Amino acid sequence: MHAPFFHPETLPQAGEYALPDDVVRHVQVLRMRADDEMRLFDGSGGEVRAILRDLGKRHARVELGERLAISRESPLTLCLAQGVSTGERMDFTLQKGVELGISVFQPLVTERAVLRLGGERAGRKTERWRDIVQAACEQCGRNTIPEVLPSMSLDAFLQQSLEASHRLLLSPVGNRRLADYAPPQGKVWLMAGPEGGLSDGEEQAAFTRGWTPLALGPRVLRTETAALAAAAALQTVWGDLG
Repeated sequence: MHAPFFHPETLPQAGEYALPDDVVRHVQVLRMRADDEMRLFDGSGGEVRAILRDLGKRHARVELGERLAISRESPLTLCLAQGVSTGERMDFTLQKGVELGISVFQPLVTERAVLRLGGERAGRKTERWRDIVQAACEQCGRNTIPEVLPSMSLDAFLQQSLEASHRLLLSPVGNRRLADYAPPQGKVWLMAGPEGGLSDGEEQAAFTRGWTPLALGPRVLRTETAALAAAAALQTVWGDLG
């Protein structure tokens, strides 16, 4: 059984450490006991062995032990620009994207996006998405937390200069498959639309800015499936799956 994996906001170098309230709740739910082992990570890479020494109804203290230089990051730096989807679809994409090794998430507001973000609502959504990504790291054992960038319009995103070996746009009209692309020498950006996909005008704007189409097969994939299927394929061919 793997030791439970938690991300406190701050993590001292050594000694005893009082766990923050949210981690204490997780420890209690798992029915952990004194002398049980856990792993703690601060999100920047590596992790620390910790032994539970004191547990009460509202507090828990651990003894910090060995620091472990463990990396579970893929050799492929994969970034996802995802059209914002509704309901739990976006949450699902973020959670499973973490498991599949995506390093950066860029939420995009597109023409067909049902969910409109702006002002304080956009900020609250970004914080919620970051919480989802952190929880997914705790679940899958990643000790480097992927970045969730503030949402922006597709037009603004396309104006940016992105350093990448490939900028791949998932497109039902694309005629290029993954085998048609050379192995990357740097990061790879992947773009997927929301429900209904990108409009024809949005796709053409992306192609004009240097994005190239990537087809995933003859079947139509839902928005919460497309990016994850592509990420799995990219990690299998160029990353650490398979």
